[in-house]
Amino acid sequence: MNRSDLVAAIAAESGLTQVQVNSAIDALFSVVSGAVASGTKVAIPGWISFEQTQRQARQGRNPQTGETIQIAASKGVKVSAGSKLKAAAKS
Repeated sequence: MNRSDLVAAIAAESGLTQVQVNSAIDALFSVVSGAVASGTKVAIPGWISFEQTQRQARQGRNPQTGETIQIAASKGVKVSAGSKLKAAAKS
């Protein structure tokens, strides 16, 4: 399912227009990305959670040359499925 399919399905289920649903999805991801970028965990209990992760600096190897390289510390995002989402996937 792509974004336009999702918007159409939500619009049909909720009775909202596709423009309203599209705006709501944009707002949702804007808020989630801002919160995660600031280090705040966002959780919808039972469904999904988003949180920022930290990766330490480390040494790696260039696979072509075998040369040792330094990989800088970085931040990432962890997305975890909740119990309701896991149960829905199993059925």
